[in-house]
Amino acid sequence: MKKFPTAFTILFGLIVLVAALTWIIPAGQYERAMNETLGKEAPVPGTYAQVEPNPQGLGAVLMAPIAGLYDPDTGMANAVDVAVFVLVIGGFLAVVTRTGAIDAGIGWLLTALRGREIWMIPILMTAFALGGTSYGMAEESLAFYAIVLPVFIRAGYDALTGVAVILLGCGIGTLGSTFNAFATVVGSNAAGVPFTDGLLLRVFILVACLAAGILYVVRYARAVKADPARSVVAAQREANVQHFLKGSEVGAPLPEFNRTREVILALFGLTFVAMLYGVIAKGWWMGQMSALFLGMAILTFFVAKFDAGTKMDEHTFVDTFVNGARDLLGVALIIGVARGIVVVMDAGKITDTILHAREAALGGLAPVAFINRMLLNQTVLSFLVPSSSGLAVLSMPILAPLADFAGVARSLVVTAYQSANGWVNLFNPTFAVVMGGLAIGRVAYDKWLRFVWPLLLILAVIVSGALSLSAMMADTPAAQTAAPNVTPAN
Repeated sequence: MKKFPTAFTILFGLIVLVAALTWIIPAGQYERAMNETLGKEAPVPGTYAQVEPNPQGLGAVLMAPIAGLYDPDTGMANAVDVAVFVLVIGGFLAVVTRTGAIDAGIGWLLTALRGREIWMIPILMTAFALGGTSYGMAEESLAFYAIVLPVFIRAGYDALTGVAVILLGCGIGTLGSTFNAFATVVGSNAAGVPFTDGLLLRVFILVACLAAGILYVVRYARAVKADPARSVVAAQREANVQHFLKGSEVGAPLPEFNRTREVILALFGLTFVAMLYGVIAKGWWMGQMSALFLGMAILTFFVAKFDAGTKMDEHTFVDTFVNGARDLLGVALIIGVARGIVVVMDAGKITDTILHAREAALGGLAPVAFINRMLLNQTVLSFLVPSSSGLAVLSMPILAPLADFAGVARSLVVTAYQSANGWVNLFNPTFAVVMGGLAIGRVAYDKWLRFVWPLLLILAVIVSGALSLSAMMADTPAAQTAAPNVTPAN
C-alpha cells in the first residue's frame, strides 16, 4: 500500500511550488509607512506597483528551511525561537514524566471521572478556546500535547481525540476571537475601527463554532471508545500506547499519588499559569517562556532529588532532559520548514501581487456578495500568511476601506479576516502549529484531513451564514454616511 507523504515532504513540496510561482507571478510591492498604532510598517492603499522580479531558484529552495528558522543575512530570528521553545518543552515534560507525577495525576483524574471521562472534552476544549479567543493561543499549545494525549489514551480514547481537543479548541477560539490582541485588535486598528465594533457577532461565531466542535469530537470519541477499530489511527494503537504510556497497558497500575508528586504537579500547573500570565500581562514571547520551562525543570529536579520514590540524581536529570528534547527534534525542524514557505514567497516579491489581485476582485459587489468574497479572499491569503497579526497588517489597510463602497461595516471585514484565518489554521500545512501538533500526536496529515473535513464544512457554513446575515441587516445608508469619518490606519 502506497503511503501518504510525510509532513516534511509535503512542506518541502510547497516550498518548491512557491519558488516556481515566483517565476510566473509578476513581482510587485506596496509602499509601506510606519503605523504608530500598530508599531510596525503597513502597506499604503493605492501604492501597488510592479518591481524588478526576484525569482527563487534551487539555492533559495534549499536555504528556505534554514531561513525559516533564522535570516542568514541578518541573523534575525524567524521560527528558531519557536523551535527552541519546543525543545525545552520536550526536556521539561520528560523530567516531570520521569518523576511519575503525571502518571499519578492521570490516575487520580481518571478515578475522579470514572464513567464520565467524556466530560474532559468539553471542559478542555472550552479552556483552550478561551486562550484562543483572548490572545490567539497557538504555539503555546504545543506544550500541552504530551500531557493531554496520555490522559485520553488511558481513558480508552485514541491519540487523535487528544490532538483534536487541543488543536480544535485553540483554533476555534482564535477563529472566534473576541479581544485577541494579535488578531481582533491589530486587525481593527489597521482597519481604522474600534476593536469592540462587531463584538456580539464574534461572540456568536465563537459559541456556535465551539459547540459544533465539541459535539463533533464527543461523537467521534464515543465511537472510538465503543469500537477502537473505528479510530482513524486504529493501526497505530499499540505503537501509541508504547510511545505515550511508555509501554504500560491501558488500565495498568499507576504510581502512587504521594506528597512529592502532588508538589511536582502543583509546580507543573503553576508553570502554565505563569506562562499565560507572562504572555498576556507582561508581553512574554518564546525566549521568556523557554527560560520559564527550563527553570521549572531544574526546580522539579531538586524537589524529586530528595524523595525516595522519585529520587533523581544529576546525571539522570540531564540525560532525561536531553532525551526529552531529542524526542521533539522532528517537531522543531518541521516548524522551520513550514516557515520557509513564507520566506520564499516574500523573497520572490509575489506576496503583495497576490494581495493586489484580491483587492481588484472585490470592487462593485453587493453587501452579501462582498463579505463572502472577502471571506474567500482572506481564506486564500491565510494559506500564504498563517500569522494572524501578519495577515492583519498586510491586508486590512488595503481591503478594509473597500467595505465603505459596498455599504458594509469595516468591523465585518475584520471579522471575516480573523474567521478565515482561524478556519484555515485548523488544517493549514504552512502553519507550524498544525504540523507540529500532528507530529507530536503521531497523526499523519492525510488522516487529520480525513477526520476534520466534515467539521470544516460545518464551521464554514456557520461563519458564512453569520457574516451574510449581518451584511443583510446592516443599515447601508448609515454605513455610507459614516464612512468619511473613519480614518484608515495608514
